[in-house]
Amino acid sequence: MSLTFHWFLPTNGDSRHVVGGGHGTPATASGRDRPPTVAYLSQIARAAEDLGFVGALTPTGAWCEDAWLTTAMVSQNTERLKFLVAFRPGSVSPTLAAQMASTFQRQSGGRLLLNVVTGGENHEQRAYGDFLDKDDRYRRTGEFLDIVRQLWDGKTVDLHGEHLRVEDARLARVPDPVPDVYFGGSSPIAGEVAARHVDVYLTWGEPPAQVAEKIAWIRGLAAKQGRRLRFGIRLHVITRDTSQAAWAEAGRLLDGFDPETVRSVQAGLARSESEGQRRMLALHGGGRDGLEIHPNLWAGIGLVRGGAGTALVGSHAEVAERIREYAELGIEEFVLSGYPHLEEAYWFGEGVLPILAEQGVWRHPFRVDTAPSAQVPFAS
Repeated sequence: MSLTFHWFLPTNGDSRHVVGGGHGTPATASGRDRPPTVAYLSQIARAAEDLGFVGALTPTGAWCEDAWLTTAMVSQNTERLKFLVAFRPGSVSPTLAAQMASTFQRQSGGRLLLNVVTGGENHEQRAYGDFLDKDDRYRRTGEFLDIVRQLWDGKTVDLHGEHLRVEDARLARVPDPVPDVYFGGSSPIAGEVAARHVDVYLTWGEPPAQVAEKIAWIRGLAAKQGRRLRFGIRLHVITRDTSQAAWAEAGRLLDGFDPETVRSVQAGLARSESEGQRRMLALHGGGRDGLEIHPNLWAGIGLVRGGAGTALVGSHAEVAERIREYAELGIEEFVLSGYPHLEEAYWFGEGVLPILAEQGVWRHPFRVDTAPSAQVPFAS
C-alpha cells in the first residue's frame, strides 16, 4: 500500500496565524494577511505538486472564494496536481454539475476530484436560497448523486424524486476518467448516503478510537449495499525537526487567538446542526487547557475555525508515527493543511514524507526514482 496525501488551497486567505471561519462563521481578519489570489494559490499548488501531494482540497461557502472558478484558474498553472473541489448539491442542478465535472476533466487532463458538501447550517444554506432542513438536504444529495452517476455512465436519465426532477437528461460527452467522489458526515442519514454513492468517506481528525468506530460504521453500511469504500481523514499539521519546536509553534498560534474572537466563533459554531461539528467542539470544550487529546493530536485549531479543528503536532518522526497509527485503522488518504500553507507544505513534504517513503508506505506519485526499498507492513 502507498498512502495518498492531499494539501489544501486556502481560498479564504492565508497567514502565519490561524485563519478562522467556516460552518457559518466568517473568515477572521488574519485571512487578509495573504489574500487568496490566483498567483499565491498557484504558488502553493506548485509546491504541493513538487513535494508529492496528489491533490488539493478547496473549501466551499460564503467565507471563501468559489471553488470551481478558483481551481479552474489555478489548474492552468500546474501540471499534475488534482483538485478536490468542494461543492454543494443544492446550489446547482445535477445535470449542470455533471457537465461541469466533465468539462473540468477534459480541460485539466483528468485532474478533478469532487468533495460533496451537503451543508450543515440552515442559516448559511438559506443565504443561498436553500430552505430544506438538514435531513432533507441529505436525501436530496442522494438523489443528486444518483442522477450524476448515471449521467457519467452515459445514460439518459428521467427521475422524479422527492426533491429533484430531471427529464431526458444526457451528457454529450462523459468525463474520462470519472472523478472520484469524496464525502463526509457523521449523522445516520449521512452514513446512508455515503454507503450508497461515494468513493471516499472523509472524517475530521478525531482520536484514533473514534475514527475506528466511524470506519467500522461506514464499512458495515457499505457492505449492505455490496460496496467497498476508501477512507480519508482531514487534519492540520505542525511538524518540525524536534517535538519542542513543533509544540512551540502550536503555542505561538494559540497565543495569537484573541479571547473575544474565540468567544464569538464558539458561539457561532454552537448553533451548528452538523454532528461532525458537534464532535469537533466536544474535543476542546471551548477552553485552552487539555488540548492535546491524544499523543500529538492537538484540538487548538478548532477554537477559532469551523470544520477541521485538530492538528498533528510533533517532530517529523512523531507525526509519521501518528499517520501510520491512522493508516493501521484503514485510513488511506490524508487531506492536510497548515499555517501558512506554503511553508507548512514544505515542512511536511520535506520532513515527514521521506520518513514514510523509507518505511515503505509512501512513494512520490510523480517520480519513478523514489520507490521504497522495503515495505514495513501495517499491523493487522
